[in-house]
Amino acid sequence: MKKKIIVPYDFSEVANNAIHHALVTAKVVGAEVHAIHVVNKNDEIKDAKEKLEKSVNAAKESSKAPEVETVNHVRVGNIFDDIADFAVEIGAELIFMGTHGATGWQHITGSHALKVVTSSPAPFVIVQQHDISDNGYDDIVVPLDLHKETKQKLTLVANIAQYFDSRVHVIIPDESDEFLKHTVKANIVFANKFFNERGIEVTTTLADSSGFDKEVVKHAVKVDADLIAIMNLQKHQLLGLFGSNHEQYMITNEAQIPVLIVNPIDATNTYQTIFT
Repeated sequence: MKKKIIVPYDFSEVANNAIHHALVTAKVVGAEVHAIHVVNKNDEIKDAKEKLEKSVNAAKESSKAPEVETVNHVRVGNIFDDIADFAVEIGAELIFMGTHGATGWQHITGSHALKVVTSSPAPFVIVQQHDISDNGYDDIVVPLDLHKETKQKLTLVANIAQYFDSRVHVIIPDESDEFLKHTVKANIVFANKFFNERGIEVTTTLADSSGFDKEVVKHAVKVDADLIAIMNLQKHQLLGLFGSNHEQYMITNEAQIPVLIVNPIDATNTYQTIFT
């Protein structure tokens, strides 16, 4: 079956950027892109369909991806309630969504948007204004903490890296506790072995565990990263690694680097095998 990518689309500038990311990715991995727009009433569907088709076609031309198959959907409902069901319905493997920062229905923080991420079996890439190059994702930063579930995202990152010939930059919090130091060293060995075995160039960096979210963004800027990959470790807390108080800082980071959010694989989303 052909891979499927979803883009919630509201005709904003960041939504245009999200669909650009999706089209470039789809071109490389051989996927089709499903753009979905949600309206409030049935009598809005016809105009929305025409506008959506025009916008997506323009995006395909500007992205130099006219060959990518696109499917447009307009539904009546609430984007926050519908996107997870839609992802399951079509078997989507990845969702690209723009964030407006402090305003807009695509703002990723808050209870409704958090529900979108945590309820979906498909991982999200949250984008702001940072565009994707024709090469895709050359450099990917991967924070790796001491939770065992965090390692699940490495397979996804490796698959993306192999498609785009990316360099992976693993960043690990430095710990003062001797026991934790041993775990940190083990994680460094694990990450190097994992990516080296797959022929992926990898670097590992230790960073201050205090303010680790800021260290991650700082490192991403330093290596000119195109993507930061994080794990959603708690169902009701977006970033188990950083703490919920830092979620907005991470996803709406000032460098505007796109953020990949992966939910842990469990019985509800075991088909999460993107880009295999």
